[in-house]
Amino acid sequence: MSDRKLLNIELGRVKSDRYRELPPSGVVLVLDNIRSAHNVGSAFRTGDAFKADKVWLCGICAVPPSAEIHKVALGAELSMPWEHVDDTLALVKRLRAEGWTVVCAEQTEHAVPLQDFRREPGRRYAVVFGNEVDGVRQDVVDAADLCVEIPQFGTKHSLNVSVSVGIVLWQILSPGA
Repeated sequence: MSDRKLLNIELGRVKSDRYRELPPSGVVLVLDNIRSAHNVGSAFRTGDAFKADKVWLCGICAVPPSAEIHKVALGAELSMPWEHVDDTLALVKRLRAEGWTVVCAEQTEHAVPLQDFRREPGRRYAVVFGNEVDGVRQDVVDAADLCVEIPQFGTKHSLNVSVSVGIVLWQILSPGA
């Protein structure tokens, strides 16, 4: 089999200066006290890849400019809008008041399996991803509209948050999802 890899120039990707001019996707990321700057950088890069509208950095999250974020984000922290707030719960309450549907990526008693989640046209979603050890804070889960859970089949009970961001965004923002 011969299958030539494409050059970056052949991918047809939008340039950084035009990224913010693209139509909104209706999805923002909310990072709840992510302790690793590398995981924050990965969220920026993945958010950019799927055209999330914004990254909210809450609590102890590292913020740009940061060499560690940049190392992983590869500049996505420069093209993606972002904002830092001290308290995730206050942000979630504000987003809900503004009409966003808040979805936590978390294992809960009534979590919807991710593959069963269907995005409603015209609805805006704020997707919350939690701390690497403790997950999404319980008070944030309580304030959310729903939780989605990524099915897992091995012995581990969780995935790295950067991996979770990719899986969840793929499901929510894929055409036909």
